[in-house]
Amino acid sequence: MKTYTVEEQERIEGLIRSCTLCYVGMADEEGIPYVLPMNFGYEDEIIYLHSAREGHSISILEQNPNLCITFCTEPRLVWQNEEVACSYRMRSDSVICHGRVVFGEDYDEKVKALNIIMRHYSDRDFTYSAPSVRNVKIWKVAIEKISAREFGVPNKNALKYKDGSSF
Repeated sequence: MKTYTVEEQERIEGLIRSCTLCYVGMADEEGIPYVLPMNFGYEDEIIYLHSAREGHSISILEQNPNLCITFCTEPRLVWQNEEVACSYRMRSDSVICHGRVVFGEDYDEKVKALNIIMRHYSDRDFTYSAPSVRNVKIWKVAIEKISAREFGVPNKNALKYKDGSSF
């Protein structure tokens, strides 16, 4: 089974949009990694995230704003030969993005970012109370570097999914 690089921007964006969660990695000033699963929104090569105004991740990012954000489509167990343990693996697609976080403080920009996030999950805009908007921290990450992979891809017609269907 092989791993392939995904080059087409439209396909990469489709992979991001198909995910319901991303994993945000950062490192503190001692180089200790910290990774969080987060909800997100994506628009025009910018990833929007939100959190509480304070916390461990905010403290880290105030010192080092560099992030790595990973997306992974729902993995599926696949195999080439049901009787050979080493032929089993996961079939999935992933996108890895690098960028620097900028925290948005402007009220209208926060509302815009919250709606981008909510449209990812609900396909609609919302209204927000002023205290809710004031008390949220918006993370805006312009993608500086991106790569995508398709992994667990077998030779055509050699792969079986757990449900018995073929690739």
